[in-house]
Amino acid sequence: MRTFHMTWFAFFMCFFGWFGIAPLMAVVREDLMLTKAQIGNTIIASVAITVIVRLIIGPLCDKIGPRKAYTGLLILGSIPVMSIGLADSYESFLLFRLAIGAIGASFVITQYHTSVMFAPNVVGTANATTAGWGNLGGGVTQMVMPLVFAAVMMFGVSEAAGWRIAMIVPGVILFLLGIAYFFVTKDSPDGNYGDLRAAGHMPEAKNEHSAFSTFKAAASDYRVWALFVVYGACFGVELTINNIAAIYYFDNFELDLKTAGIIAGLFGLMNIFARTLGGYFSDRFALKAGLKGRVYFLFAVLLLEGCALMLFSQMSVLVIAVATMVLFSLFVQMSEGATYGIVPFMNRKALGAVAGIVGAGGNAGAVAAGFLFKTESLSYQQGLLYLGMFVVCASFCALLVRFSPEVLAQEDKNLKAAVASRKAESSSGAEPEPVAA
Repeated sequence: MRTFHMTWFAFFMCFFGWFGIAPLMAVVREDLMLTKAQIGNTIIASVAITVIVRLIIGPLCDKIGPRKAYTGLLILGSIPVMSIGLADSYESFLLFRLAIGAIGASFVITQYHTSVMFAPNVVGTANATTAGWGNLGGGVTQMVMPLVFAAVMMFGVSEAAGWRIAMIVPGVILFLLGIAYFFVTKDSPDGNYGDLRAAGHMPEAKNEHSAFSTFKAAASDYRVWALFVVYGACFGVELTINNIAAIYYFDNFELDLKTAGIIAGLFGLMNIFARTLGGYFSDRFALKAGLKGRVYFLFAVLLLEGCALMLFSQMSVLVIAVATMVLFSLFVQMSEGATYGIVPFMNRKALGAVAGIVGAGGNAGAVAAGFLFKTESLSYQQGLLYLGMFVVCASFCALLVRFSPEVLAQEDKNLKAAVASRKAESSSGAEPEPVAA
């Protein structure tokens, strides 16, 4: 459980650093004199590089373990977060946002780490909760960064200097958290990968080919790419909303920066329970209908997400817009939780690679959506409508995820064993023994 709490908090702070600049974009826009198209390009940059890094980080987790992978990412990722204040032009700002986007790969490590830590009867809930509480950082940063900016301004600095200084705060926290992650966590319930390999309890990761082979195994499975599209339609949408929500409310409803940030933050705050709900219900459906139950639940919530997004795009009254945004957010995050309720069962021998490819789909979806919102001739409302239509179509990709009779039987056996083990422990009052995920 110590590892559980470290994973979600590390991911929370990665989100904080990743999107810390988003609620300050109205100030940055004036300081660097950015056009709508240029802002759109920075949004695309902030999520584009993550596609590549997520594809790399998944097999890396299989090779060196999640503890070392997370430590390296947190420390290296803190550098561009602290340094973005050095940007003095559109081009330099774009490059810094591109570099910061790499810390978005933290999601893959988070999901990998909890997947190997928890048993089949709770892995969906565990994955959804760590990811959801981590994604919560996207909502908190919308509310907190304008306050940090205001606090900096109280020292008499200009707005141009204020947003630059404010970004140092999440960068420093990320650096310190990277050091803590190395010493506080371990790779699996049985210990760290290096120790387990030395003791002969795990196969050796001999060279880069071992990482490549797991990636190849995952990439050759069409079901993984179906989930790639599905995750683009939920997490990709969340990333897009995190980037545009504050400026959307600022411009469309003529709100001040703090109010727009607070309202935009409500979208991310739903992660405190909504993504967990998706994982929880995925686990519950699995108890009733096995892996097929997980798949059908994912299809249903993703379809509802698309419908709710189209509804939100048509709202012009502030109160109704906020209410529909909250409803839409519920389905977005439940869809994310339901997706990673399926991922651990796709290919246990290439878990990191599968998690990496599916996770990259979220950012690929955000990149594609970014092009909608950089077009001068297309309003944000029109962009959201088209995005909702895409989500509805993408929901049917969930139905492409099928499992062989052998896998269904084996996973059903594993699930029953985990449930029986848990019941025995509860009745005896004994300390729970680790159950292999």
